[in-house]
Amino acid sequence: MYKNKTITILSHVLVWLTLVCLPYLLSYGQDQEINRVIAHFWIPLFFSVIIFYFNYFVLVDRFLFPKKTIVFILINSVIIVLFLFLKEYIEDNFFQNIIKKRSENTERIRPPFNMAIYIQLLSYLAPLFFSIALKSTKRWVKTEAERKEATNFKLKSELQHLHYQLQPHFFFNSLNNIYSLVDISPDQAKTSIHSLSKLMRYMLYETNLAVVPLTKEIDFLEKYIDLMKLRVSDKTVVTSNFPRTETAIEIAPLLFISLIENAFKHGVSATKESEINIVMSTENKTVLFSVENNNFPKKTNDKSGSGIGLKNLEKRLELLYPGKFSFETSLKEDRFLVSLKIETDDV
Repeated sequence: MYKNKTITILSHVLVWLTLVCLPYLLSYGQDQEINRVIAHFWIPLFFSVIIFYFNYFVLVDRFLFPKKTIVFILINSVIIVLFLFLKEYIEDNFFQNIIKKRSENTERIRPPFNMAIYIQLLSYLAPLFFSIALKSTKRWVKTEAERKEATNFKLKSELQHLHYQLQPHFFFNSLNNIYSLVDISPDQAKTSIHSLSKLMRYMLYETNLAVVPLTKEIDFLEKYIDLMKLRVSDKTVVTSNFPRTETAIEIAPLLFISLIENAFKHGVSATKESEINIVMSTENKTVLFSVENNNFPKKTNDKSGSGIGLKNLEKRLELLYPGKFSFETSLKEDRFLVSLKIETDDV
C-alpha cells in the first residue's frame, strides 16, 4: 500500500515537472523571455493544476460519483470561466509590456479573441477530463480488488462448508459399517473403531490445509479400504493399486474418499459375488484415479447412499480445479466405472 502511494506521488511530480520544463525543452538554443513563458504557460499551467487536483480530491468524489452531475458541471464551469478572466486580467495588468512588445515586433497575426478563448477553454478542460479518467480508473481498480477479495472469501467459506459437511457424512457412514459388525464379529468391530479413530484424526487435524502431500492422502485411502474390507464377505474381492514411489504432488484433501465410499455402498452384495477395483496413477503433475465395481442399486428406503459425498465432490472440484479436471461415470453390463483426472500444477 505504502509503495503504491509513493509511486503515485512520484508519477504526479514527474508529470507536472515535465510540463513546467516543456517550454524550455521545445525552445532549446533559442532566446527565451521568462515573462512571456510565465504569462502564456506557467499561469495557465498553475490554473490547470488547481482544476485537476480540486476535481481529483474533492469534486469527483463528492458530486460526480454520487450522480450530482449538474452541480459538478456548474462548479467546474464557474471555476474555468473565473480562470479565463483571471488570466486575461493578469496579462493585461502585469504583462502588458511583454504583450505590446510582441505585437509590435512580430509579423504573425494574433488569432481572433474568440479563437484564443476556445484554445484556453480546451486547455482547462483537458486536466478536468484527465482527473475524471484517473479517478474513475482508480475507483474501478479498487472495486475490482474488493470484488475479487469478496469472491475469494466466498470461495473459502464455501469450501470450508463442504469440508465440514464431508466429515460428519464420512463419520456417519463408518459408524453404520461398524454397527453392522458388533453382533457378527465383536473383535472386528473393536478393530474397526481403532482404525476409524486414526482416520478421524487425519480428517480433523491434517486436512485443514488447502493441499496435502499425495502420499498422505494415499495412506488415508489405504487405511479406509482396510477398514471397509472388515465388513464385506468372502464373496467380495477388493483390489487396490496406488503409487508407491515418493512424489512432490500436493492435492486438495479428501477428494477420492467419496468415490471409494460409493463403491462399497453400491458395489457389494450379501448374496452375490462382487468385485471392486481401485487404481491411482500419476503422470507428471496429473493424478489419475478410477474405481470399477458391480452395480447393486439401493432400495428407495435405504438412506445410507444419499449421494451427499458425490455431490460434495463435484462441487469441490469445480471450486478447486476449474478447467483442470475431468470427472466421468459410466455403467456397462452391471459394472459401474468412475474416472477422475486432476491437473494439480499451479494450485
